[in-house]
Amino acid sequence: MSKIIPFKAVRPAPDKVGLVSCRNYDDYSAAEVVAWLNFNPYSFLHVINPAFANVRKISLDKRFKGVALKYQDFKREKILIQEESPAYYIYDIQAKNQKFTGIIAGTSVEDYQKNTIKKHEDTLQYRVELFKDYMQQTGFNTEPVLVTYPDNEAISDWILLKKQNEPLYDFSTTNKEKHTLWKIESEGDINWLTSHFDAMPNLYIADGHHRSASAELLHEDQKHVKNNNLNYFMSFLIPESNVKIYEFNRIIRDLNGNTKDGFLDKLAIHFIIKIKGQELWKPEDKFEFGMYLDGDFYALFYKNKTYIQDQYKTQHEILDNLDAQILYDKVLLPILGIEDLRNDERIDYISGKQSITSIKMVVDEGEFAVGFILYPSNINEIKAFADNDLIMPPKSTYIEPKFRSGLLVYEL
Repeated sequence: MSKIIPFKAVRPAPDKVGLVSCRNYDDYSAAEVVAWLNFNPYSFLHVINPAFANVRKISLDKRFKGVALKYQDFKREKILIQEESPAYYIYDIQAKNQKFTGIIAGTSVEDYQKNTIKKHEDTLQYRVELFKDYMQQTGFNTEPVLVTYPDNEAISDWILLKKQNEPLYDFSTTNKEKHTLWKIESEGDINWLTSHFDAMPNLYIADGHHRSASAELLHEDQKHVKNNNLNYFMSFLIPESNVKIYEFNRIIRDLNGNTKDGFLDKLAIHFIIKIKGQELWKPEDKFEFGMYLDGDFYALFYKNKTYIQDQYKTQHEILDNLDAQILYDKVLLPILGIEDLRNDERIDYISGKQSITSIKMVVDEGEFAVGFILYPSNINEIKAFADNDLIMPPKSTYIEPKFRSGLLVYEL
């Protein structure tokens, strides 16, 4: 049983939606933020980065209060408008090579606590508390948790039918994406969709583990407050087959005292090594790894591959057959001395969405000594971790779609 609810969103005025909505703040360079703040007075960046284009050092409390005030300014100026009644939303994102379609709704904190909404990533407590404080002081959230549900023919057919109606928004963005949003507000449609999700035994968090954990923490802190909005958090619900999963590739600053030949000899214990020279080689299957070292690409084939993903039965098998875990257990920890994947300054990450030439570039420049290219996980692997209460290593996946800030706001 997976409970979802419609909600009274705050959203941009229709004539300004393309100007208001923006990518996640962390996706912008400092120069880009300054440019958008200077030349687009409607950008939601003005809300989440209020009047601090020069990145002044201010307290978090002052910053959060500034966000809250600027948000109210946007509402007062009718840049953002409040829905009069609760609604669901169907949302399409058309990127260059991929189209994503999902449903925006409130999902239950209680379901999250009962593990009806399942998790596969660990969280950092300071980040959970930071975002909880942010939501509490600003009174809103505009970054939904990306949640997957099993492919459902009835829901897919229903979405296709509703998409024949006039959309609420239909606009393009400067990163060449097309965004379309439909509002679902009739009682019959709301009841129909709610009941179909109610019949699903589980949902799975694909991206947004810190946001969901922060919503739970805020819910627990504010139990004495009679506010039903705190019992839910905004989610973008998308079919499992429609999620795009990229790998996170690893780059390491040094060989931990190993010579090149000594390093290759140690790798050969667990991997069949084939030199690829200048061929931009990427893994084509599980248990394969690319490597760039000293001007050459290499293909590494794990010798001990044993299981097919669908046959994994134990927690031990699931963990030991994850490529990111194999690389950690056989290379990063014992050979390169990387223990803490989150905090060791000798390791960094490049998403698989970027070309592997970016790995070649940073190694050739001398900032890093070696780069590893992984094969991306799939949704079944992620679900196997979630179903068995396992946690994937940090930076195991980079998952799309990404939601635009300021497109829909969930008030608390």
